[in-house]
Amino acid sequence: MSTFISELPKVELHLHIEGTLEPEMVFSLARRNGITLDYKDESALKAAYRFEDLQSFLDVYYQGMQVLVTEQDFFDLTWAYLCRAHAERVRHAEIFFDPQAHTGRGVPLAVVVSGIVRALEQARQQWGLTSRLIMSFLRHLSQESAFDTLHHAEPFRQQLSGIGLDSAEKNNPPTKFTQVYAAAREQGYRLVAHAGEEGPAGYIRDALDILKVERIDHGVAAITDTPLMARLAQERIPLTVCPLSNLKLKVIDTMAEHPMLQLLHAGLCVTVNSDDPAYFGGYMNANYEALQQGLGASNEDLLQLAMNGVEACWLSPEEKAVLTRELNAYGEQAGITLKH
Repeated sequence: MSTFISELPKVELHLHIEGTLEPEMVFSLARRNGITLDYKDESALKAAYRFEDLQSFLDVYYQGMQVLVTEQDFFDLTWAYLCRAHAERVRHAEIFFDPQAHTGRGVPLAVVVSGIVRALEQARQQWGLTSRLIMSFLRHLSQESAFDTLHHAEPFRQQLSGIGLDSAEKNNPPTKFTQVYAAAREQGYRLVAHAGEEGPAGYIRDALDILKVERIDHGVAAITDTPLMARLAQERIPLTVCPLSNLKLKVIDTMAEHPMLQLLHAGLCVTVNSDDPAYFGGYMNANYEALQQGLGASNEDLLQLAMNGVEACWLSPEEKAVLTRELNAYGEQAGITLKH
């Protein structure tokens, strides 16, 4: 790990909190809650992390989160991530959670939200690590289920900054959720959606034009659509890209094939994120390192990617200015001055 990466101030915008559930915690929470797992031990569970595609990952992912039952479980999960993020110089994190994956097995939404929010607040007080919480709809479920989730989230509106859309992209286009996104927009939520990971570039366009999202999660399929790339660059629509996730889920075969630098050098607001790091082999620093080693990303590239994260986040202009100054100062120490 280069010192430049390990000390680089960072913003993370695409992180599923359930995807930070490390095998050790899976077994610890299983013991605490009296749950019997299908895997004998941690090594057997890790051996299941050989994914062929997004769906094969989701099968293991949803099974693993059954150990999350109490408010303390959700606090412990979130706090473990925040400790890692703080150690890796993450200054701000915008975190997804999947309410339907918990309420569908009898865990009240209040339990989930209160546990996560308590950890976020502690990180803010202890380290100044700021955050936003994004409630994601599961796209393999119905729009009616998403509407039901939106309704049950009303008591927690002040804790929730945005709405996202995740889970299996194939056969679940953005248009499936047109009405619920319109309702969320009317309620004042900020809107994002996964699009163009395994799905086509057209899903990115639909997420922008039909769901009216302001940020695209993943979005690597944009590389196949030159007019779309030009639009994304001109409108500065952020893409929250997850390099190690793309490799692990076989969106690409090798990191050398990843389009991140092509997108960056074409002027798109691409950012680096870890997605589901417990399953995909690395948190923020590992993703930056993968770009450096697999693509030959320069320190200037990495600094620009970090700066894009600040631009794309939901902090206030004043808070963004503080992080921008910190990144500029860090770049100057390394002899880098970004061209704005």
